[in-house]
Amino acid sequence: MKDLQIIQKLLNIIYMIPGQRVMPDRDLADLYGVETKVLNQAVTRNIERFPDDFMFRLSKQEVDDLRSQFVTANELNISSKSRSEPRVFTEQGIVMLSGVLNSKRAIQINIMRTFVKIREMISEYADVIERLDHHEVQIKKLFDVVSQLIEDTSPAVGMTNKIGFKLPN
Repeated sequence: MKDLQIIQKLLNIIYMIPGQRVMPDRDLADLYGVETKVLNQAVTRNIERFPDDFMFRLSKQEVDDLRSQFVTANELNISSKSRSEPRVFTEQGIVMLSGVLNSKRAIQINIMRTFVKIREMISEYADVIERLDHHEVQIKKLFDVVSQLIEDTSPAVGMTNKIGFKLPN
């Protein structure tokens, strides 16, 4: 049950930046039970462990673009009063982060296991969607055949065959 709660929480804090999924430093600090300041200090002390494909700062434009996707800025959980733009972490950066934080919760949360479970769930849904797509194609073919049969059996426009006997003139 606890893993399911963590998965739900993770899914709620994943944001799309063109081409990649990321999580903001503030949300991750909350997840790991530390202050954002403490999380960022740990990153700064271990900056060599966080290359650009693990962690980067959002530009002001990216922050504005993300905010525009939400009704309120609080949903994004990024403060507009912050002195610097927020850091965001990719999946690899989040795993690295769990290794450099010393909070009890960071040690307890097995983030890698959580990501594996998320992938399994996505894979299961992908299989269901693929099967539904296959059935949708089959149903469309069936409707096409039925439509063709209906068209073939309807009389041509303007042509009517009268039933009965016709006397010669």
